[in-house]
Amino acid sequence: MIDEKRARRGLMLVFVIQLMDMMGIALIMPVMPAYLKELTGADMSHASIEGGWLFLSYAAMQFLFGTLIGNLSDRFGRRPVLLFSVFTFAIDNLICALAGSYWMLFVGRVLAGISGASYATAAAYIADVSTDENRARNFGFVSISFGVGFTLGPVVGGLLGEFGPRVPFYVAALIAFANFAIAYFLLPEPLDPANRRAFDWRRANPLGALRQMRNYKGIGWIVVVMFLFWLAHVSYPVVWSFVSAYRYGWGEGMIGFSLGIYGVFTALVLGLVLPGMIRRFGEWRVAVIGLVFCILGFLGYTFASEGWMVFVVIVLASIECVSDPALRSISAAGVPSSAQGELQGALTSLSSITSMIGPLLFSGFFSGFSGPGAVFEMPGMPYLFAAVLSVIALVVFILKVPRTLPAVSQ
Repeated sequence: MIDEKRARRGLMLVFVIQLMDMMGIALIMPVMPAYLKELTGADMSHASIEGGWLFLSYAAMQFLFGTLIGNLSDRFGRRPVLLFSVFTFAIDNLICALAGSYWMLFVGRVLAGISGASYATAAAYIADVSTDENRARNFGFVSISFGVGFTLGPVVGGLLGEFGPRVPFYVAALIAFANFAIAYFLLPEPLDPANRRAFDWRRANPLGALRQMRNYKGIGWIVVVMFLFWLAHVSYPVVWSFVSAYRYGWGEGMIGFSLGIYGVFTALVLGLVLPGMIRRFGEWRVAVIGLVFCILGFLGYTFASEGWMVFVVIVLASIECVSDPALRSISAAGVPSSAQGELQGALTSLSSITSMIGPLLFSGFFSGFSGPGAVFEMPGMPYLFAAVLSVIALVVFILKVPRTLPAVSQ
């Protein structure tokens, strides 16, 4: 492990890298409908289908390449893999900005999915520069970048989109190139050559990596818990806008405001509340607390019959965001340094699976329980299903994950 000063610098740089990556992704969200209409000439309905294929291709590439990239970082180090991923993301956005057809845009999104799998390497980097005492706090700190990026990105992207739907892509490419330059000159390598391992194709795929995780006691069950946790949370990007518009009559402005409030409280909890919780309760109990608040939050959204109730639930249930860094820290503690990239790659692939199957599940629940053809009227049903998934995750965690994982050779 690198010295404390370089570790702090590396952690801050990974935060900046992830923040700028998230900003780059979120910048283009507001202009995608208009850009797809421009490229394809289709109406909004058909353009949404083309957008769905882009989303699916992005998730599929993350699934296929997450474990590969994680394994490459175990072999060659975190720094070169992160640099390659950031540079690829810059090229992707430039291709999208210059696209003359839908297929050029599709190629760009495929590259974005591959480079987006770099989160596995970033997470392994965090594990490398962390100790048992600060690992969960560090994961929580870097997780703030997601909330901030997805809060600011759409706002800035919407403003840039006023100058044309290609402009946000150019800006996203510029941000990524700047990101690459900063990382190239300042990012230290945290993985000691003695802790690197030979590359093995049998382990460099999602199934092979998941099989490998069975060799570490308790890790397999944590993977199950995280899969259920992530699948439940796909409900937010999939149906939040639809439920809000259908149930409360909210427009784009109010929907965006509610998501912004969600992002603000998430960042506050991760930055101000999580460190104290870890010190007082420990990672295992913090994971339990977070999962309990996940359940309460989903139940709150299920039965929030008035729009103002949503904001009450956001404030009261925001503590649920401590689950992810606690679970990541527990899993990282049970795996040696030479397999951190493999672990984080496997988790990235699993997260991508939830992004592929979640939209079908939750949109199906919303469609089936709203509108004239509803089984019965309950537009909050997707959140109720998410609550059930969270209950299963909590039960599995309590019954199957030991409070202290066996020590591993780093």
